[in-house]
Amino acid sequence: MEFSYRLMDRPRGLGARGETAFAVLGGVALLILGLGGCSKGTPQGGAQAAQMAQMPPVPVTVGKATRRTVPVRITVIGNGEAYTTVNVKAQVDGLLQRVDFREGQDVEQGQELFAIDSAPFEAALDQSEATLARDQAQLKNAQGQLERNTALFKQGIISTDQEETFRTNQAALEATVKADQAAIENAKIQLGYCVIRSPISGRTGSLAIKMGNLVKNNDAALVTINQISPLYVDFSVPEQYLDEIKGRFAAGAMPVTAAIPQDLPHPEAGTLAFINNTVDATTGTVMMKAAFPNEGKRLWPGQFVNVTLTLQSLPNVVVVPSQAVQTGQNGKYIFVVKADNSVEMRPVIAGVTDAGDTVIEQGVSEGDTVVTDGQLMLMPGGHVMIRKS
Repeated sequence: MEFSYRLMDRPRGLGARGETAFAVLGGVALLILGLGGCSKGTPQGGAQAAQMAQMPPVPVTVGKATRRTVPVRITVIGNGEAYTTVNVKAQVDGLLQRVDFREGQDVEQGQELFAIDSAPFEAALDQSEATLARDQAQLKNAQGQLERNTALFKQGIISTDQEETFRTNQAALEATVKADQAAIENAKIQLGYCVIRSPISGRTGSLAIKMGNLVKNNDAALVTINQISPLYVDFSVPEQYLDEIKGRFAAGAMPVTAAIPQDLPHPEAGTLAFINNTVDATTGTVMMKAAFPNEGKRLWPGQFVNVTLTLQSLPNVVVVPSQAVQTGQNGKYIFVVKADNSVEMRPVIAGVTDAGDTVIEQGVSEGDTVVTDGQLMLMPGGHVMIRKS
């Protein structure tokens, strides 16, 4: 079909504006006829395919879809907590004569830490022992008097009142001796308090009172000892996981890892030890504790760590490198490389992520080659040139 426009064919008397309008109408007619001609020629899809074939291949890096067992984990921020904390205090008043450790030193249970001047307590013990010896002598004399006067009472020589007096005197002295013995035991205890020993194995903190100072019974702590091996890590998880965690915790040990932010590839291994009995209404989280052997003492009380709690394992699932998964207007998708090095855009259902891999629940099969870098230049049906990563 042909369309010709001749200036001589235009209507007469249009003027400048009329001629312009007439020319525009002619252009529109040409466009319509041209589109009609295209519709009768090569289809648009075929033209696009031909155009894609002429485009140079896009350089990309690829990975493979594989199968493996993937753990389902929760990762949160946790905080180290000493397994046991003891504030060491004096139990007697006196002069601090000696400090037998260095600040920050690891100490063992029963190790001597401080010595308080024991002279006043040794004197009190000597006095108590002397008092006991005196009262024991008086008791022995009273026992002899009771025996002699009991014989006289049986012979009718002394009255009942006299015999009861001797018996009461002996009983009173027996009670006095017992009191003296208790006083000696107390003096020994007080003397023992002059040497302060570590109640637990742990690490000492800053020394609060130096040698030569006076200390008082149950006053300020002399030093604080933290047991850091083992050690707790406190963390909170969203309440939506509570039922699953409770079930797994009741069934057996739940593995937990704690990684120092500066050394993430080498986490410490532990187990869940405690689930709090309430949900924090302000945050919607539940506080938990995990216990770590911490034999290398890498974790520290008060330190922030990355805590990972393993909920379950997904066996034999399809995974791809996480960078292969893209997000578009209609959801997630992946470019899959076909045998002829053309690419296909597939919508996928992505699951959990672990160790740089993402679980693909639907859309990709084991063995598929997926694009991991270079997606921005790709179009469905385009060709790629695989380069080394």
